[in-house]
Amino acid sequence: MDGERERVPGQHLYFTVLGPVRAWRGDEAISTGSPQQRALLAALLLRGGRTATAPELVDGLWGTEPPEAAIAALRTYASRLRKAFGPDSEILVSESGGYAIRIGLSSLDTDVAEQLTAEAEKAQHSGDRVRARDLFNKVLDLWDGEPLAGVPGPYAETQRTRLDEWHRSLIETRLDLDLELGHHSEAVSELTALTASYPLRERLRELLMLALYRSGRQAEALAVYADTRRLLADELGVDPRPELSALHQKILEADAELAVAAHAAEEPSGGSASFVRPAQLPATVSDFTGRAPFIKELSDQLATAEGRVMAVSAVAGIGGVGKTTLAVHVAHAARHQFPDGQLYVDLQGSGPLVADPGAVLGSFLRALGTADNAIPDGVEERAALFRSLLDGRRVLTLLDNARDAAQVRPLLPGTPGCAALITSRHRMVDLESAHLVDLDVMSPDEALVLFTRIVGEERVASERDAAMDVVAACGFLPLAIRIAASRLASRRTWTVSALAGKLGDERRRLDELRAGDLAVKATFELGYGQLEPQQARAFRLLGLADGPDISLAAAAAVLDMDVDDAEDLLESLVDTSLLESASPGRYRFHDLVRLYARACAERDEMPPAERDAALSRLLDFYLSSAARVFALARPGDRLVDHLEPTRYPGLDFQNREAALDWLFAESNCLLACIRQSAAGDTVRRAADLLLTTKDVGESGANSYQYQVAAQTVCEAALTARDTHAEARARMMLTHMYRMTSNFDRADAEARRAIELAGDDPVPGCEAPNDRGIIALYQGRYQEAEDHFRQALNSFQADDNLPGIAGAMCNVSRAHAAMGLTDSAIDLASQGIEIYSSLGLTLRVANGKFALGIALHQAGRYAEALDQLTGALELFRENRQRLWEGSTHARLAEVHLSAHRPKEAALHAEQALALRFVGGEFRRGTVLKVLGQALDMIGQTDRARVCWQDALAVYEQLGNTAHADEVRGLLDPAAVA
Repeated sequence: MDGERERVPGQHLYFTVLGPVRAWRGDEAISTGSPQQRALLAALLLRGGRTATAPELVDGLWGTEPPEAAIAALRTYASRLRKAFGPDSEILVSESGGYAIRIGLSSLDTDVAEQLTAEAEKAQHSGDRVRARDLFNKVLDLWDGEPLAGVPGPYAETQRTRLDEWHRSLIETRLDLDLELGHHSEAVSELTALTASYPLRERLRELLMLALYRSGRQAEALAVYADTRRLLADELGVDPRPELSALHQKILEADAELAVAAHAAEEPSGGSASFVRPAQLPATVSDFTGRAPFIKELSDQLATAEGRVMAVSAVAGIGGVGKTTLAVHVAHAARHQFPDGQLYVDLQGSGPLVADPGAVLGSFLRALGTADNAIPDGVEERAALFRSLLDGRRVLTLLDNARDAAQVRPLLPGTPGCAALITSRHRMVDLESAHLVDLDVMSPDEALVLFTRIVGEERVASERDAAMDVVAACGFLPLAIRIAASRLASRRTWTVSALAGKLGDERRRLDELRAGDLAVKATFELGYGQLEPQQARAFRLLGLADGPDISLAAAAAVLDMDVDDAEDLLESLVDTSLLESASPGRYRFHDLVRLYARACAERDEMPPAERDAALSRLLDFYLSSAARVFALARPGDRLVDHLEPTRYPGLDFQNREAALDWLFAESNCLLACIRQSAAGDTVRRAADLLLTTKDVGESGANSYQYQVAAQTVCEAALTARDTHAEARARMMLTHMYRMTSNFDRADAEARRAIELAGDDPVPGCEAPNDRGIIALYQGRYQEAEDHFRQALNSFQADDNLPGIAGAMCNVSRAHAAMGLTDSAIDLASQGIEIYSSLGLTLRVANGKFALGIALHQAGRYAEALDQLTGALELFRENRQRLWEGSTHARLAEVHLSAHRPKEAALHAEQALALRFVGGEFRRGTVLKVLGQALDMIGQTDRARVCWQDALAVYEQLGNTAHADEVRGLLDPAAVA
């Protein structure tokens, strides 16, 4: 029917106009003919099923100068289109002297875009911003370049303008949502490119200022305003619009309103309009008993949070006194006072490996909706972002099992309406403004009630005196009472008197028990004493491992058992509550139980050498498995041939992806094993495990922990006078210091590694290679080549093909820096050829990276971009965020040289957003390039801010040459 679209069911054709005009039947492309024929098709598709008269079509296709046979041409085009449509030719109808195309609602990309936009706007208006953002992204994904690309005629031009404007409007809306949801760093790179493309679009400038400010880049945000004001005055003779000026003033004043909105962490919940906020509190126990005075005291403190900067309560007491249970109970009762969410973390303060505040802040920021690449590196930066995210929100943070006040301080919200509840074995007298609560053991009556609730009134009623003896023997400690009562409840044949007798037997108590800890260990002893011999052995040996948890396969290695038997044994321990099942196939101890298990191992494991043997098997398992990961990731690398022999086998992996999954999943356990094994006759294997897990250090996720492990091995090797292990550890310290731009220390470690290497080819090859990279970064290009040549000779002597290829690629980089571009290109190409022949996906990326640099220096920019883009994809696939960031930085440099400043700025921002670009030196370089790109697109004030930041980096590093280069950018007249 004319004037509205008739929906024809069962159509299989799909058309696109948000890019080239195309037609598809399923996956098969249909020819749409010449540009004029595509113009007719587009004109009919965009009329929504309404009929277009012949004169309208002639005007739309040819304007004021149509050909003489225009009407005939229209008939020809229409006929050809019907023929192309085949069995669906009836969708093109002739009526009233014109034509129409009538298709289904989902048969045209603009229709789909309109439907998705309507859904997105509905979600946005209902408050479901995460779903709205996802839907807007789906809409934007429908665009494929310029709308109606290559289609001629006035009608197409008008529609192109309309669709372009719609596209920009959708992008702005999506970017608004990005900022509301806390994705600031991601938005900066996109907004930088957009403001370069549309310099007079003030809304984009406004969003860029806000994104920069929320990313901690206030000076750049202010510089964007200065650039905008000057541009508007020069181009249009006007001032910025009032909204932009108001934002500028708020940034100057650091207005709290600019902090991340309270809905920054929201997510959709079952399609409803309500926000999903963090709700991380562990479940409260159903049989919670007593503690009324403490509950009131803590609840009253939490109730004052709204009128104070922050309410902090710290609950202290001995292990097992019920600090966590009380805190969780109080926190649940107060949930209604903190409608924006509750955060929880076990800080592991009573164990050997306390939780790192930076890692905890990272998990909190993710829980509040912050993307990984928007999370800063340093603890102070993370803490600042955490406080900003909580500004204006009412969130309760439960910090359980804290070591001391220093661990807690970075984790405190610090904003009105928020509160922190802390538990610790130590009284936090040095925690400012904290309300301290000392939790003592239960009263006898409370203890008896707790015991009765767990065991049952019927069993206790007739043996009340014996029950009182049990809770007394437990020292009225809640944890001890709960464990003892649970054991009794699961054994229907035991009487309360029998349990009392067992607890009353002093021979079953450990001699070293002290005061408050006496009852906890006696209760553990009760559970331990009921274990079968094989269970008891497993309990003792598993407690020796330092990792936060342990996989089934690793546990089987500790116990020297096959996996199936080990699983049965571990699950039986889970049933006794002496071991926890962290997740399928993973197990962990409560920290107190782990300490008790170790005490049992020291007391009962005979012969004592079995303790060392168990840890040795674990080290062998990890080393053998990591060596297989290394071999899969780096086929042909000779490192695996130079490792210490292992007696216990490791895992086999189906493919490289599965191997890498295992490596990164086990990273914390691997690093813990390295630290624990860094002593005596296991220090060499610890050093080898360090080498085979280098991807953990290079990934960026565990770089600091990896460096600590390397330092631990180095110190242990030095103490043991094991120069072999020391050289390998120093080699990896070189690598880590180089990655963080600590070049002087890295070079010193490398020199020492070479001195100690002797006939060990591993540091003999790698340390000179690292020295070459250091010299390359410091501008000592001939020295760099000399070091690379030394490494190349060593790799050749060891017949290490990947090493040879790597050294050739590094010589290529030195030659590129010295202007020897032909040689640089040839060497990098040879390196890639070797890598490819070995199937080295990751190392091919390194080769492409080097070749991209050489091609850049040769002025072959298109080829350089092709190589670097290929490297970027491979680094991303292999989860190498540091190399991913470095490649974005190199892409920025190439685009800058090719006079494509918008693209250069985009890649530079992406490098900074990843926060892994190779240390401060490379960050300074990225800032310098970003400044140059911004200067070329007219954002001169923001460019100066970037250069000033780069100058500060270079001055701090003592890099005079690069500092002078940046000073020249800041003040060209001074250099001239």
